[in-house]
Formats: sequence, C-alpha cells, structure tokens
Amino acid sequence: MIIISIDYGDVRTGVAACDTSEIMAFPVCTIEERNFERLCAKIADIAKNRKAEIIVVGNPVNMNGSVGVRSQKCTELHDSLAALTGLEAVLWDERRSTVEAANLLNQADVRGKKRKAVIDAAAACLILEGFLAFRKKSLNYEKE
Repeated sequence: MIIISIDYGDVRTGVAACDTSEIMAFPVCTIEERNFERLCAKIADIAKNRKAEIIVVGNPVNMNGSVGVRSQKCTELHDSLAALTGLEAVLWDERRSTVEAANLLNQADVRGKKRKAVIDAAAACLILEGFLAFRKKSLNYEKE
C-alpha cells in the first residue's frame, strides 16, 4: 500500500512516500506554499498521482503531551486532506522529527540552501518511518 506523510510548515511542507511493500520511506518533495487551500490541493494531487491510500500528517504535540498552536494547525490540515481526498488520514506524533532531520543533515554535511530545500522532506521521511514501524509491529502483533 502506498502511504504518504506530511511535515507541515507555514512556509515549506515536506512530503514523503513509501514503496508498495511499506518497507522504505523516501522524500518526495518540499512544497513552498503559504496559502492553506492551495497547499491542500497540491498535497491531494500528490496523493492521487502516487495512488496513496493513507495520508499521515505529522502532529507536533508538546513534549509534555499538550496540544499547541502548531498541533492545531496540523489537525486542520489532517481534517482538510481527509475531506478533500476521501482517503484515510492519520495524525502521527512527530515530536522532534525536524530536530532529528537536522541532525542527520549535519552528519551528511548538508548546509545552506541545500539544507533548506530538503529538511522538511527529510522530516516527513522520519515521520513515515515511525508510522511504518508502528504499523508493521501492530500487524505482527495481530498475527500472534
């Protein structure tokens, strides 16, 4: 099944996808769009073109588990994408995904404009990897 994930930002939004066997997550693109409706339409187009069946939206809850302004915006994106596409949409806890992506890019010595262009897609990849690991573990648990 194809699953895409979203790391939503006010300026840039990262998109990642997985292969049909749900083994590997890879970055798709970074969308630079400030208008919410146009952003939703662009994500919906990506989901349609990739024949996605699930959209995972990263949900940056606070470290103490409370919901902040960013989390509320991600919930709005989740709800809008579910309504617009008719696909299953999942909110996924993505605390620290952008920090982890930044650390990975530091290790790879990716800096400056290159970094800006890929950090959100890299964060979307990390979100999707977490979701896929959970999904695999859940499916294995159900088989037992």
